[in-house]
Amino acid sequence: MGELTSKKQAAALQDQRQCSVFIWGQACAWALAICLAAATAAAQQTTPPAKQETAPRPSQSSPAQAPDSAKAPARITPEQAKQLFSLVDELIKFSSDETGLPVKNTVKRQLTTRTAVESYLEEKFNEDQDAKRLQRDEIVLKKFGLLDRDFALKPFLLALLKEQIEAYYDSKTKTVNMLDWVDIDEQKPVLAHELTHALQDQHSDLEKWDDQTPDDVSVDSAGDTDHLAKDEMDTARDAVAEGQATAIMMNYILKPLGKSLVKDPEVMDVLKQQMNGSENSPVMARAPLLLSESMLFPYREGLSFEQDVWMDQGKTAAFSGALDHPPTSSWEIINPREYEKHHIPSVPLLPDIHPLVDKLYQPYDIGQVGQLDVHILTELFGGDEASRSLSPAWNGGLYWAGQVRSAKSPAEQSSTKSLALFYLAAWRNPASAQAFAKLYADSLGRKYSGLKEDVAAHASAPNDGRSAEQAFSTTEGPVVITTRGNLVFISESFSLDLARKLTTLILDAQGAGEMKMAQERQPAGATSPLRAPSDCPPERVRRAGRVEGPAFCNSGARVGSHVTQPVSTAFASHTRQPLTGDLVHFLSNCGVMKAVVDAEVRSAAHLN
Repeated sequence: MGELTSKKQAAALQDQRQCSVFIWGQACAWALAICLAAATAAAQQTTPPAKQETAPRPSQSSPAQAPDSAKAPARITPEQAKQLFSLVDELIKFSSDETGLPVKNTVKRQLTTRTAVESYLEEKFNEDQDAKRLQRDEIVLKKFGLLDRDFALKPFLLALLKEQIEAYYDSKTKTVNMLDWVDIDEQKPVLAHELTHALQDQHSDLEKWDDQTPDDVSVDSAGDTDHLAKDEMDTARDAVAEGQATAIMMNYILKPLGKSLVKDPEVMDVLKQQMNGSENSPVMARAPLLLSESMLFPYREGLSFEQDVWMDQGKTAAFSGALDHPPTSSWEIINPREYEKHHIPSVPLLPDIHPLVDKLYQPYDIGQVGQLDVHILTELFGGDEASRSLSPAWNGGLYWAGQVRSAKSPAEQSSTKSLALFYLAAWRNPASAQAFAKLYADSLGRKYSGLKEDVAAHASAPNDGRSAEQAFSTTEGPVVITTRGNLVFISESFSLDLARKLTTLILDAQGAGEMKMAQERQPAGATSPLRAPSDCPPERVRRAGRVEGPAFCNSGARVGSHVTQPVSTAFASHTRQPLTGDLVHFLSNCGVMKAVVDAEVRSAAHLN
């Protein structure tokens, strides 16, 4: 959950920036990572009269269940396929002119069928490592209350993908895949989007650039620090990649009107409003808030980020600059002026908790709770007004989840009863901390049955004059919420005694002790800027290597300065994504959604 949906690394997804997928409905992207990467292999092809390029014949694989629709759409004719193939060279030149990213190689192209795509999706859900990782994430998301306990994630995602897929760029095979059931005029802006991914790939190698976090579980304090050091990097990079591609798609649509994102910045407000519509996407319309926001984030906030950087610092900074020096957190994406100032968010300190928890719990997940995660949590628990009030006051967060070692059977391990977790939330002021603590406490009834205030626990609560404790009993064990100044610490399903020990250990670690720096280990001789919190005296920052990532600062400071040091440690990254990170990563690796394309077309019509 590193960002609430975190577990980093979408290994299979990365395997192909493959699925640049387009969704008309609303939720743009999230689960598609599983999606299409290799649909290429599944599709069989026919050759149009164009050099070296092939358009597939109807697939002979067994048909997958078709999405809900009144009738199957007409197929593209061979003549239309030739026209579509020829458009690739025209549109990649447009994307190159708009971004300043040079065309270094010819992009392969092919036409694929619905049957091939759907068969591929079925196989991926059964065999793909990303699908398995997502199933692992599901229990943590339910424990947080982001998904209902009885929500069936896998069948919903499969139905969503079958409804929404429209096109994708496969960064592994360097191929742009077009769909033979989507109208050619509709595919033109989609191609502009996907070919921007091809240019990004030629510039930065998306297979490596967009997957910074190996998938493992941290089992000790050093591993915990490594995880937290770069937990939101993939989420931020997904937003850059999709934001750039969506900007070029928007400019392609606006060009006949004599408009552009930079000349007519008001288009962004119209576009955000249009993205809220899901009338053309019945499956997407039923998506939980977690899924729809995770899907839309890289397109909506990524586009806003790119527009601001483009207007403030120019095309080079917005495109090659953002690829060469990408943001590291959802906070920077949401606050692009902070990125422009080279500021990064701090991460609360996590002391060594393993002597306390390892006897009873197997480490299951760890990550940041980023600003995107807090936005989703607060909107889900308190509505739009609560989210608008609390999200800007976010000042860092982390969580850890462990599974009881006594859970042996698959049924036991798939139950939220087997998990215990804690969540530390940092805020900019005590009022926001208190408001969040109340909001979280009021939401407990939506995820736990048998919820009661623990009167006996109140009688034995610590009275140090600094902290306020609330304790509840549930069918899954105690929930303890402690507020201290700007901090809120939440423990769920640990025993009351262990919850209080963790509370004391972690809250006492904030604001005391040596300043620490989040570190991303890189190969010896690697060079990348180390960014330190601006409120932390440079001499107090531990400079163990040259890295780029969030800063650990016991003052809760933000970033300002850059220092450079050679790296002596070998590359050994151990990170998973923030709470929402896996969802965001899946969706962005699958491509742009029909919801996004539809929203841009409607926005252009509104401006005309």
